[in-house]
Amino acid sequence: MSDDIEDTGTPKDRKFVEALARGLDVLRAFTHGSVVMGNQDIARITGLPKPTVSRMTYTLTKLGYLSYSQQLEKYQLDSGVLALGYAYVSNLRVRQLAKPYMDEFARRTNTTVGLTCRDRLSMIYVENCRPAEVTTLRMDAGVRLPLATTAAGRAFLAATPEKEREHLMAALAAKYGDGWAAIRDSLQASFEEFARHGFCLSLGDWDRNVMAAGVPLHLADGSIMALTCGAPSFQLSEDTLKNSLAHQLEMLARDIESLGV
Repeated sequence: MSDDIEDTGTPKDRKFVEALARGLDVLRAFTHGSVVMGNQDIARITGLPKPTVSRMTYTLTKLGYLSYSQQLEKYQLDSGVLALGYAYVSNLRVRQLAKPYMDEFARRTNTTVGLTCRDRLSMIYVENCRPAEVTTLRMDAGVRLPLATTAAGRAFLAATPEKEREHLMAALAAKYGDGWAAIRDSLQASFEEFARHGFCLSLGDWDRNVMAAGVPLHLADGSIMALTCGAPSFQLSEDTLKNSLAHQLEMLARDIESLGV
């Protein structure tokens, strides 16, 4: 199974529908960069047996979530998935209320501002705002970010209740293997920074050319999202990010929370 795919049930959980989970794993495989994939590609990414993948892709095609190209002999996401994603994003109240605040922040600071939520071991953009003149850091809705090395992911983890965070940290340890020790130390430093200042930084950790800050956004229903702002390192210094913009981003999160989202 792909190390981006986190176990969500166990064989002892009688309420857990294994077939449904496998079908969703097949759909998630298309978030790994390839627009079109064959059953063998999907089996490699998900770790599912190829006969299982074949049954899943056949069913998902019949339901309109995948389409099959006879010429390429491969599958791609179809409109059914788009409809589900659009329904989620368009009905996300926090996105609608936060966007004017994010637009103003992006314009005033000349940075890219994102609103993200967690999906397994990734953070996903649900909104992205940037000034018209900024052409870098184009992060459209649906773009995935790694949980462990980005400012958004670190802010989410820092604000997550301890029991859930331990579960996520164990999944990250399994994902990164021998490289986990260094990432764990970096995360611990981010958690300490969050405890002192209320924000987390990613200073080239995810992309060596990107400087970013992240803060959690606590919603009224108890769930957590993350706000992030960033810019290329040649435009934004560590000092400006840490001593000015990150604090402003934290205040932006509080302003959005005050709307009762």
